Amino acid sequence: MLYTIKEVSEILKTNVTYVHRLRKSGLLPCIKLGAYKVRKEALEEFLKKYEGCDLTEPEQIKEGDVYETLQTSN
Repeated sequence: MLYTIKEVSEILKTNVTYVHRLRKSGLLPCIKLGAYKVRKEALEEFLKKYEGCDLTEPEQIKEGDVYETLQTSN
């Protein structure tokens, strides 16, 4: 199954521009078939690989436990 960039943004609850940033930084593999598409498997692998990471800035991933960071900052 293939998702459009817009569909991926809706799944991730973010915007299209951010998904393109993930694509351009190489974090989210895409294929261009007229427009960029993301394989369902690629999206699932992306979510597993970066679970717990801070991807606010895709070019500067902060590894570690985001949940722990949130708890200590409150």
